[in-house]
Amino acid sequence: MAVLTNQRVTREKWSALFALIALLVTPSVPADDGLTLLPPEWYKAPQTASQLGIERFSESPLLAGRDLPPVGQRLPEDPQVIVPFGEIGKYGGKARITLGDGWTFFNWEAALTISPDLRTLLPNLARTWTVSADGRTITIHLRRGLKWSDGMPLTSDDFVFTFDHIWMDPEFSPVTSRLVVGGTIVKVDDLSIRYVFEKPNPLFVNLIAQYGNFMVDPKHYYRNWHPAFVDRDELNERIKEMGFISWMAFVDAQRNARIEESVDVPTLRAYRVVSRTPIMMRFERNPYYHKVDPAGQQLPYIDAIDAEIILDNSELVTAKASAGQLDFAAFALRTQDIPLLKLGERHGQVKVNVWRRLHTSDVVIQPNYNYADKRLRELYWDKRFRHALSHAINRQEMNEIIYFGRGVPQQVTVHPSSVFYEPRFATAYTRYDPDRAKALLDEIGVRDINSDGLREYPDGSELIITMEFLDFETPKGITMELVSAYWRAVGVDMRLKLVDRALQSARAQAGAMQMTLWHADFSTDILFPILPRWWVPMYTGWDSILWNDWVRYFLTDGRLGEEPPPAMQELQRWSDELRWATDPAVRLAAGKKILASSAENLWTFGTVGLAPHPVVISSRLKNVIPNGIWGWDNRWTLSYHPSTWYFQESDDVAVGSDD
Repeated sequence: MAVLTNQRVTREKWSALFALIALLVTPSVPADDGLTLLPPEWYKAPQTASQLGIERFSESPLLAGRDLPPVGQRLPEDPQVIVPFGEIGKYGGKARITLGDGWTFFNWEAALTISPDLRTLLPNLARTWTVSADGRTITIHLRRGLKWSDGMPLTSDDFVFTFDHIWMDPEFSPVTSRLVVGGTIVKVDDLSIRYVFEKPNPLFVNLIAQYGNFMVDPKHYYRNWHPAFVDRDELNERIKEMGFISWMAFVDAQRNARIEESVDVPTLRAYRVVSRTPIMMRFERNPYYHKVDPAGQQLPYIDAIDAEIILDNSELVTAKASAGQLDFAAFALRTQDIPLLKLGERHGQVKVNVWRRLHTSDVVIQPNYNYADKRLRELYWDKRFRHALSHAINRQEMNEIIYFGRGVPQQVTVHPSSVFYEPRFATAYTRYDPDRAKALLDEIGVRDINSDGLREYPDGSELIITMEFLDFETPKGITMELVSAYWRAVGVDMRLKLVDRALQSARAQAGAMQMTLWHADFSTDILFPILPRWWVPMYTGWDSILWNDWVRYFLTDGRLGEEPPPAMQELQRWSDELRWATDPAVRLAAGKKILASSAENLWTFGTVGLAPHPVVISSRLKNVIPNGIWGWDNRWTLSYHPSTWYFQESDDVAVGSDD
């Protein structure tokens, strides 16, 4: 655990440092914030080959001579046609990335998918779907002829297996996720399934689109590793010989591609795992991938991927990206890396695109309202204290220092694309007013009693708040150095401690932290209505400490945890309306009541959001959009069709071979 307090960097030093960088590197951030005009086809259900009159299909030369059926037989009966951003691509090449970008360089394949508008759901593996009028039944009809990467057909049985034997299995999932609780799955026929819920659950379709890769597994493979299908004693012996403590641990590791045996798992994604070592994962094109381009070429264009495994070392990833050693890098990169990355453009091997993060605040400062110390709990619960801390933050200065003036100073609210968005939710109590902050602190009796410049509790005892956090993905460390200085200027002593991921998880879920932070995803219409986690006591996790005891009480109907105060119970009731309502007007009203409550009460503190995010591509990688929306809610690149990216080599002559 690293303690930052004694290494404090003043905001003046930060300002001078970043001003120097900005002078040395121009331009640091592109001036044009407008999003690129994307293909209109990306906003609606993709057309199929028959609709476009495509009758012949071709494949990568890499697959020629292999013992495979003709490409036309490997594709579904009427494959989707994906229009590239730029132009029809060419086959070939091996991409160099890090494993962190494995989620982004080739994305998930689920029954449904997400439009670039961050709201609309589109068919993918599904041909069509329906939600019943009462919101209790979701029916999905699959495309005919879809296949796993080993050539086995995708059927309803694969979805039933995952729901019944992963999500609902008491060994694999001892605590049933609230996202599927009260639900069952029914096989209608080989290509149709029906999710049925005890209560209305119309937004389950959002979960299918965003998290749907974990809603379908190849039953024909995993049945060999599940006690529902094989003898338990025999299975336990096999698992033991492989060095795993349980069949659940083995299946989980395979589903997340963390072990060498992951090469055996069939996939629906554009690439399949062909090897895994402690330092490298290698992927090769899926010969049964189900999409084609407008010329009838089976996607993806790129043949293979080498994904270097670099753990928790964003500096190394930044250096490799800047030096042109990666074809695509984004996940581990940070806003403050942009000047260095721009320097890398000068050798002509890379291009630095600047997207917008969808996080409405790059840092969500979270008080622990259930902390064991009663004095601190009562202080947090006093709204005047929260308003004081918010007014003490100079968000505009932070924006200039950290984000080159290109972020948006605001509180934690929903994304501007959301139907729930109102500007007043974002700007509540964001005015920088240290005098107001001091007056509020004086009013509640938190004063500097011993004249050391720092305030004490009303009883005269020392007031120190410890902020523990994992510095990852967004500029959290720099942000908190500045916030600490701002709060100290009004007399509030906050100490900063860096923790690693394991310690963050353990202490957060134990409720042992006084304060922590993360970034504000779950902010779009994809996820906010399902899980308004920053605004309502309904979620606990390694990245959240706000109200663990109130959440447990809510999720267990009072068996565990602590009964929430009336204001929290009201938020929980509204969250149920938000998720379960079948009437969009009721849902809209509930969501806005939740956000209005947050704007007034400031359950969390926001800083700067909608920030620039670097996406570095090699000069040979084509069809990547120059700017887009980057974040968890939309699975980073899911809406931008990375299967259509290709390499333009100087001697590129690869063409597809016909069926």
